[in-house]
Amino acid sequence: MNSLPPVILWAWERPEDLTFLDPERYGVAFLAQTLILNGDDVVFRPRRQPLKVSPATKLIAVTRIESSKITGTGAALSNAQIAKLVSLVLHTQQLENVVAVQIDFDVTKSERSFYRQLLEKLRLNLPQHVPLSMTALASFCVGDRWLDGLPVDEVVPMIFRMGLDNEKIRNLIAAGNDFREPLCRTSYGVALDEPVTVRFAEARRLYVFNNRSWVGEDVWNLKVRAN
Repeated sequence: MNSLPPVILWAWERPEDLTFLDPERYGVAFLAQTLILNGDDVVFRPRRQPLKVSPATKLIAVTRIESSKITGTGAALSNAQIAKLVSLVLHTQQLENVVAVQIDFDVTKSERSFYRQLLEKLRLNLPQHVPLSMTALASFCVGDRWLDGLPVDEVVPMIFRMGLDNEKIRNLIAAGNDFREPLCRTSYGVALDEPVTVRFAEARRLYVFNNRSWVGEDVWNLKVRAN
């Protein structure tokens, strides 16, 4: 993970031209695919929007997983689904300029065992030099022990769209406290449209979500905030 730039821009399912980025300062975590658990099947939805970056920009291939909580359909959470998910994620690691993979799965309590098994199989099959990252609700990093021992190189706490946990988490950070889970202590996930009112640890990587296509002015605003 230390080879990645200090700021990573999330590029979701929309046209993105990020050729203006300084590759020493910025990387891009792009939505490569969405995988939907439906019954005992895995529905594959590839990225359909163009992504332009300079050849030197380091990329993280993000796989979004959706299950019954999102789709309203039952998910078997079977070994066959794990095998198919692993195969599809491994394919994203082979895309050009991809140096790491990230999983984005809003997992429910009943899906945690399935998710752990998936990450274990994925880590076993990924090349050793390829980092495995995952996103997580910030509340998981504070008082929920289910992240302990997960075979990932980082957990990105999403400090935005936190709902009822918003004030609690922001007060925790503002008071100088840290996340209980060590895996959550290497990075932060924030959104460009939500004001950052707390001071983050400077040594940690910053992932930034934008609810529209990125433009140079958005990146400039990041620099202004950092100053």
